[in-house]
Amino acid sequence: MKPNIVFIMADQMRGSAMGKGNEEVYTPNLDKLATEGTLFTRAVSNTPVCSPVRASIITGLHTLSHELVNNDKALRTDVKTLGHCLNEAGYKCGYIGKWHMDCADRGVFVPPGPRRQGFDDFWASYNCNHRYFEGYYYLNDNPEPIWIDGYEPFEQTRIAIEYLQNKSKEREPFCLFLSYGPPHCPYDEVPQKYKDMYPPEKIQPRLNASNNIDLNKVSGYYSHITALDECVGNLLNNIDKFELKDNTLVIFTSDHGDMLYSQDRGWKCKPWRESIIVPFIARWPGYIPSNRVSNGLFSHVDIMPTLLSVAGASIPNDIQGEDMSELLKGDESAGQDSVFINYPLSPKRFSFREWRGVVTKKYTYARFKDKRWVLYDDESDTYQLKNLIDNPDYENLAEELDETLKQWLIKLNDSFETSSEVAAKYYKGSVDGTIPFYENDIVKTEKAIRRQIRIVVE
Repeated sequence: MKPNIVFIMADQMRGSAMGKGNEEVYTPNLDKLATEGTLFTRAVSNTPVCSPVRASIITGLHTLSHELVNNDKALRTDVKTLGHCLNEAGYKCGYIGKWHMDCADRGVFVPPGPRRQGFDDFWASYNCNHRYFEGYYYLNDNPEPIWIDGYEPFEQTRIAIEYLQNKSKEREPFCLFLSYGPPHCPYDEVPQKYKDMYPPEKIQPRLNASNNIDLNKVSGYYSHITALDECVGNLLNNIDKFELKDNTLVIFTSDHGDMLYSQDRGWKCKPWRESIIVPFIARWPGYIPSNRVSNGLFSHVDIMPTLLSVAGASIPNDIQGEDMSELLKGDESAGQDSVFINYPLSPKRFSFREWRGVVTKKYTYARFKDKRWVLYDDESDTYQLKNLIDNPDYENLAEELDETLKQWLIKLNDSFETSSEVAAKYYKGSVDGTIPFYENDIVKTEKAIRRQIRIVVE
């Protein structure tokens, strides 16, 4: 019997920021989910920024192949996605929450048809909006936005529970994507009861955090995560209630992490573990071992072929991800030796230029085109405090990992172009490496979009 799939995704949640990680975040429901299934500690965001990795999840392609090379660009409609393949296998596919794979208009109504990429059974989504008390969504084929009262994830969870209740009465298997916006900033837009759980003065900064850390932001980040944990618990309780648990694969992950002052950096887009290592928990009673922690490599581009394999669906020949279903089910020998990480288009307002790298079970390595950049022993140096790239004792290792990276670049036909070259190729109107939408004030643009939507509603 084909399993149902419930795929829950946070936005900008790093893998260490949960009870089963090494940060003091209260996540009892995620911890329980991990106990009932498997927690992967080396789950990797291949291109740690929202739109590219979301596209990799549903296409099984790396960023330069699916061509959604940074945020605020539409995903091609000529690519066969996870939704399309599951539909062919008899699944009904629904999507709730943040989409962020449809053009620079973050408030756009994504109409039924090709731009929904096979998620045709149910749609309660929006392109991109990070104002958690000004949430809205478009429902199915209705182009008028529905505004949310209160904290956005609570309403999204309610909608998901209603969807699950309806599906429990049907015979066809289903796949539901539930895509939350938090803990992505703004960190303070979270109900007060969760903020009260994390007094800033009592928070212990990570050992690799900068001295100018703003603990109020860390408090808000943790608050969002605990609020999401409550949502996940509510969802799981209803999966039990509707008698769906035994035949439902539940996955919880995030698109990428958040530096949040580690390495004296913010946001994502970087090769450090706070940016690229994400939570990944999988539960499927009787198939995925319970109370298991695995360091097997599992990256976002591998999700599509893995889910298709589990569902008994055909896997397209041209995808670049690996079917990791045997690793998922407990075979540690089925893991990969390395996974590819990259940031091929760095907008000018970001702190680093384009880079490429690899992650193994033990090491993280990244370089710019003209020089090596970082090398960490992640087993002995959990917080990546010692960059070994210039240490002569690790020269052979650096050469070995550099060769591994070169093989990845050959495999992916990646010539390591500059950001300017990539921008000119994939963004109409780009001049000298700028992304037209990015180089505007995004916050002002988002506010303008919301004003336009409110005009339509009112």
